[in-house]
Amino acid sequence: MAQPSAPTPTPALLLRPAAVFDGETLHPGWAVLTEGDKIKAVGPAAQLPAPAGARTVELPGLTLLPGLIEGHSHLLLHPYNETSWNDQVLQESEALRVARATAHARATLEAGFTTVRDLGSEGAGYADVGLKQAIDRGLIPGPRMVVATRALVATGSYGPKLAAGFVVPQGAQEADGVDGIIRAVREQIGRGADVIKVYADYRWGANEPSRPTFTQDELNLIVQTARSSGRPVVAHASTPEGMRRATLAGVQTIEHGDAGTPEVFKLMKQRGVALCPTVAAGDATSRYRGWRKGQDPEPERIQQKKQTMKAALQSGVDLAYGGDVGVFAHGDNLREAELLIQEYGFTSLQTLRGFTAGNARIFQLPDRGRIQPGLLADLVAVAGDPTKDIKTLRQVRLVVKGGVVVKE
Repeated sequence: MAQPSAPTPTPALLLRPAAVFDGETLHPGWAVLTEGDKIKAVGPAAQLPAPAGARTVELPGLTLLPGLIEGHSHLLLHPYNETSWNDQVLQESEALRVARATAHARATLEAGFTTVRDLGSEGAGYADVGLKQAIDRGLIPGPRMVVATRALVATGSYGPKLAAGFVVPQGAQEADGVDGIIRAVREQIGRGADVIKVYADYRWGANEPSRPTFTQDELNLIVQTARSSGRPVVAHASTPEGMRRATLAGVQTIEHGDAGTPEVFKLMKQRGVALCPTVAAGDATSRYRGWRKGQDPEPERIQQKKQTMKAALQSGVDLAYGGDVGVFAHGDNLREAELLIQEYGFTSLQTLRGFTAGNARIFQLPDRGRIQPGLLADLVAVAGDPTKDIKTLRQVRLVVKGGVVVKE
């Protein structure tokens, strides 16, 4: 019987760009050497000769940076102006959604995002775990995935909602009370969740404002149960009270935070809870509802977000970077960074640090997000200097994941 052949070793790469952005600082004239799936050496090009058998890749005029980290994605969703969220959950088969997600994964990777924190399968069960496994086994191209699986909602609080009396599949897992919550968290962990996502508030009725869903004790229990398995909890929260309860429970990040107040941001800063503002999602959904940007007055939602972000920045709360991509097109992940710079007063350097070293630190991914020896060889080369102009990140010329060139 034939023995299985040993995997071919990944050849060493010597990458020689015009400059290296290491996650914090730009270094003109530096080069990077990879060996296997890790970074072997970094420094002035003259001090990094190519070892025997290495492939040298000349990257004139390009900046080499760590693979970007998307902080909030849904690979199993596609833009709501193509198909509404309700119809995706209720009418698209899981097979169709997974097939579409494989295309989303490729687009994400080719856009230079080598890691995504995928925060909920939105009615597609544990399909995100299978997608992650397929990528990890090399069956399909895509980013490294940190998956939340089904996400947790209080019974009756989420959607889809149809006429009273109709029971329909939900976009997340319902759980309540001590036994129900512990069972649901453990089930998701056992089925492959890397992180637990909870909806700390939501709209109970179709035309209602968001209100808290879980009690303080329930949120505390979710975090406690997840933490005992070494996993963080992230919270969808847009109301001050939902954000306050999630912060007191000890979540890692709060997603959206649309109505956050200076008091809540101060508490988050004290407790070490980061905000992932997802400004691109609100911008996209406002457009889907008919807002003609640049022509019409800003919707109240956008005006409120700008006030909220001003308060967040003044508080000094830690920021995670992610756009809730899936609400808008995968591969267009850079939209979040561009909006933060154009409309919220951020700098290119600030957002670049956020999408690399900053996200890696907040999400507890110490093996990526920077260019230094021993870390994963997840690297992207772009035309120009992204520390000065973030739009250069749209000019992706090379993507390396785990020391393997996946786009050139």
